[in-house]
Amino acid sequence: MFLADILRCQLVLKSKFHSLSLSLSLSLSLSLSPLLYISVLLHFFHFLFPTTTCTLPPSLSLSLSHTHAQEEALIVVGNFGFCFLKLEEGQRFGLSSKTVLHCGNSAILKQSPYERKTSGWFSLWRKEEMNSWLAKFIRMNELKDQVCSSWFAPVGSASDYPLLSKWVIYGEGAGSSDEISPIYSLWATFIGLYIANYVVERSTGWALTHPLSVEEYEKLKKKQMKPDFLDMVPWYSGTSADLFKTVFDLLVSVTVFVGRFDMRMMQASMSKSEKDGAAQDLFYDHFRERDDFWFDFMADTGDGGNSSYSVARLLAQPFLRLTTDDSMVFLPRGDLLLIGGDLAYPNPSAFTYERRLFCPFEYALQPPPWYKPEQIAVNKPEVPFGSSLKQYDGPQTFIIPGNHDWFDGLHTFMRYICHKSWLGGWLMPQKKSYFALQLPKGWWVFGLDLALHGDIDVYQFKFFSELANTKVGSDDTVIIMTHEPTWLLDWYWNNVSGKNVSHLIRDYLKGRCKLRIAGDLHHYMRHSYVPSDRPVYVQHLLVNGCGGAFLHPTHVFCNFKEFLGNKYENRAAYPSIDDSSRIALGNILKFRKKNWQFDFIGGIIYFVLVFSLFPQCKLDHILRDDSFSGHLRSFFATVWGSFIYILEHSYVSLLGALLLLVAAITFVPSKVSRKKRGIIGILHVSAHLSAALILMLLLELGVETCIRHKLLATSGYHTLYQWYRTVESEHFPDPTGLRARIEQWTFGLYPACIKYLMSAFDVPEVMAVTRSNICKNGMDTLSRGGAAIYYASVFLYFWVFSTPVVSLVFGSYLYICINWLHIHFDEAFSSLRIANYKSFTRFHINREGDMEVYTLAVDKVPKEWKLDPDWDGEPRQPQQMSHLREYPSKWSAATPIQDPVNTVKIVDHFVIHRTDKPNSAACNGSAAR
Repeated sequence: MFLADILRCQLVLKSKFHSLSLSLSLSLSLSLSPLLYISVLLHFFHFLFPTTTCTLPPSLSLSLSHTHAQEEALIVVGNFGFCFLKLEEGQRFGLSSKTVLHCGNSAILKQSPYERKTSGWFSLWRKEEMNSWLAKFIRMNELKDQVCSSWFAPVGSASDYPLLSKWVIYGEGAGSSDEISPIYSLWATFIGLYIANYVVERSTGWALTHPLSVEEYEKLKKKQMKPDFLDMVPWYSGTSADLFKTVFDLLVSVTVFVGRFDMRMMQASMSKSEKDGAAQDLFYDHFRERDDFWFDFMADTGDGGNSSYSVARLLAQPFLRLTTDDSMVFLPRGDLLLIGGDLAYPNPSAFTYERRLFCPFEYALQPPPWYKPEQIAVNKPEVPFGSSLKQYDGPQTFIIPGNHDWFDGLHTFMRYICHKSWLGGWLMPQKKSYFALQLPKGWWVFGLDLALHGDIDVYQFKFFSELANTKVGSDDTVIIMTHEPTWLLDWYWNNVSGKNVSHLIRDYLKGRCKLRIAGDLHHYMRHSYVPSDRPVYVQHLLVNGCGGAFLHPTHVFCNFKEFLGNKYENRAAYPSIDDSSRIALGNILKFRKKNWQFDFIGGIIYFVLVFSLFPQCKLDHILRDDSFSGHLRSFFATVWGSFIYILEHSYVSLLGALLLLVAAITFVPSKVSRKKRGIIGILHVSAHLSAALILMLLLELGVETCIRHKLLATSGYHTLYQWYRTVESEHFPDPTGLRARIEQWTFGLYPACIKYLMSAFDVPEVMAVTRSNICKNGMDTLSRGGAAIYYASVFLYFWVFSTPVVSLVFGSYLYICINWLHIHFDEAFSSLRIANYKSFTRFHINREGDMEVYTLAVDKVPKEWKLDPDWDGEPRQPQQMSHLREYPSKWSAATPIQDPVNTVKIVDHFVIHRTDKPNSAACNGSAAR
């Protein structure tokens, strides 16, 4: 029933001892907010007319039971007013539930209108001595009668409208309702509900009049508070302004600034202008006197908030408790955090740095209470409480830029890293984009800035080479930190880069570099030197770019074995080689789910490929065959004929196919030979073109079939409007000529708007009618406007059909390339936007000078977070630094079993002995996994 399922509104006002209370029962098929605004109006109306009543016709019964010994009144929302039904004590009414009461539009009644009565209490307000302004308000009571009796004309009873009777707009079984207009009443009811709901949703009256207690407010606050993390960057989005800005910045940086302007040279010139500037700005030795030293390394953060915060939360913990095969390990927080570049994706900007980098780190370890985000560090290092760097016991961080940080010429990096003092609770003392750190027990860290060249500039080389000759001892050990792992990338691209870095390692460090660490590749891999008679320049090559960015495969790089003339073997990989291959399968199964915005581009490309083929008028030969094999032969013969038509006659589709072919060949990585690139590109475009032709023919066959079975009309563009006018005249008569007057008042816009809106929404009819006209009279007889409407209607349906297919074809192409050809490692895994498999590396320089290396990882990153009750309940001083807290991170996983602190594990562990000689058999150190 329409009343039971769609609309039921009952307002009951109870009055006892002059205290009013309103109860509202409302159920709609769509959810509406409580109609609080109506309750206010009803109370105000009842104050003006406290006992005004309406007497109902005796034939109209109510579904209401009165069993209490008190006065009740039923209020019915009507048109331009309210009615109050006075019920005598002890009366009982009960009948059908198909009853709706209306007040208003009671015009020129066949019987006397509702009798209006006034009580004696109300008559006191009508005495002559009352104020004149109150008398004006009382006249409003009479205004309602004027409206009901003269503004609206009778339109008959509900019995004249059988369709409405079926919908049970009116309770026909309860009696006659000749006084009410069903159409007007229905319209007014919905409009009234909509307006009331709109007002309530945008008002704060309810919250102001019903304040929560302090305990309830705190519970609600904790329940509703969640971190405002950003999602993983949609690399295949066709609508992302960030991606277009990234491409633009990259083109400008590569074509304009590379080879012409280098920020690193400007930094060197600024250091020269200061007395002993290089030592102050680039060299830091405040860690060297510590006995037991821990430090961390991570890279490639600033993508998804969940993944970046998971790593930052682990880095911020005072210690991590982990279990190995035979023991429990406690790893304290690092005094130093090294970050290997690519701080925010997809491009460096104030928004990406603040939301994707600083926000997760500040949640993990809060900055000092006096910290202001807009503050610029003029005299770094700005150590708190006036202490020096040697005296400061809090965590510090040193950062090098990556290729993404160089897209804007290093502007954002200099502003947020070199000219600010805090990354969350980590102090940032550095002033330049590269640096040298002297650590305890003869260990050093050289942080190199490779920019977009893949190599250090002349001034960097001079600084580090002089440092190696003058300050680095013959028995000291150096860790080279770069953003790019040139040993893997040079092997993959068949290229040689970083010649200055290799020159520095070979000819100046001379075997003192035992470890190279880098990011850029978003996985973890460690390759260790295989002992031989050749001189050893680097013992261990470590890549860990799992700081928060999307995952990269490991199986593509599993065959790397040689660097700088030495043999290396893979000692650890995370995720494993087998897991990496299985993950790539997601390109077939999940590409469209992960990259739904790619539909905007993919659907347009497919439509351009078949644009010249619409419409297909000669399809009888496909539908005429009786056997299934005959249908298939005719179908694919037509597809082949369409391809030949594109080559011989088409302009738009042929141009689109050629442009797509050029893009597909260019898309193949340059490491592949030109011949293979051409073959791969042709096969790729052929798959897309074949899919587009098949979809085009299926759509045309669907339209043709519907026309033949008379499911689509071809008589004209306004068939739906004509049917509407027929049904309207039959079930919604207009005895007063209202439609004609509205058409005259709107200068014909009233029927015209409905007519063309119905045509606009009836897309299949537009397709069918225009297609029939083109097939009969040719395309030349169609105006430009008609052609635009036809192709727009075809595009709407074709786009819906084609978008799943284009994603499937492109995802399959990426899967084949990454698993069979080992190309497109970046494109094939950025499409998956995997936030899981995150890790960082923790180093420990013990009292003997040996360095233990732990790589800690989390397989699955939480997606839901809550306010950490331990953090919220921990007592703290107003000026207390966050690193002194037992629970420094604000958010914990919604379920403890998913929290990174509880799921972190050791995926690699090895030891580098400081006393090992480069050419000794023990130079690999000891490895444990």
